[in-house]
Amino acid sequence: MDINDMRSLITVAGLICFLAIGFWAYSGKRRKDFDEAANLPFTDPEEKNGEHK
Repeated sequence: MDINDMRSLITVAGLICFLAIGFWAYSGKRRKDFDEAANLPFTDPEEKNGEHK
């Protein structure tokens, strides 16, 4: 096994990791969690705790 074989294996492993993260991020099970996280900047921390000024 020479250096070019190692480079090829690392490239393929990186592609597989990238695709796995993409499938995980866009899976239906995670949609609710990601939608909630996307709206965090717009929530008022005081309203979240049920307290109002």
